[in-house]
Amino acid sequence: MDSAEIFRWVLENLNYWVVTLFMAIESSFIPFPSEVVVPPAAWKSMTDPGLNIFLVVIFATLGADIGALVNYYLARWLGRPIVYRFADSRIGHICLIDREKVEHAEKYFREHGAESTFFGRLVPAVRQLISIPAGLSGMKMSHFLLYTTLGAGVWNSVLALLGYLIYHFTDLKTTNDVYVLATKYSHEIGYVILGLAMIIVGVIIYKGVRKNK
Repeated sequence: MDSAEIFRWVLENLNYWVVTLFMAIESSFIPFPSEVVVPPAAWKSMTDPGLNIFLVVIFATLGADIGALVNYYLARWLGRPIVYRFADSRIGHICLIDREKVEHAEKYFREHGAESTFFGRLVPAVRQLISIPAGLSGMKMSHFLLYTTLGAGVWNSVLALLGYLIYHFTDLKTTNDVYVLATKYSHEIGYVILGLAMIIVGVIIYKGVRKNK
């Protein structure tokens, strides 16, 4: 079964279990676009009584947490040499992982600290891999899960909002059309949300520093 057939199956069988499973896959080291899952599910929830847009976000975030924990524990247990050996392997390349991407995720983690597991969830090409440096560094589990849940929740909310807006402001009739349109705009919107989040955090830190002076 090729990727097109998998996408088609997901789009035709969207429910909470499918959302959770494939968002867990998306958040692990297996490449799978979240745009195939959340926007179409949110769009479908507008007319399907079996789906609720808020529960779509919750189950998508739960799935993202599961996938992130897989990466976190694999990195923590296997260590850096094996992680990079996997990134250099043919299987790693099939999973769209290579040394450069892992190094990029590690650099992002070093530059932004523990909070990168929040901000990184909004950055394409970093979102799926940010759990690896967190595991390699031995980041505290409670902090990792908190930041991952918040970041994934924000990203999934953005995708769900896309699905909602597509339903109300377009005449698209199929989940596949929704997926295609959501893919076109999700990255740009994600960067806008990331920028706003960093500004808000910066303001909070600035106020805290001024208060302590």
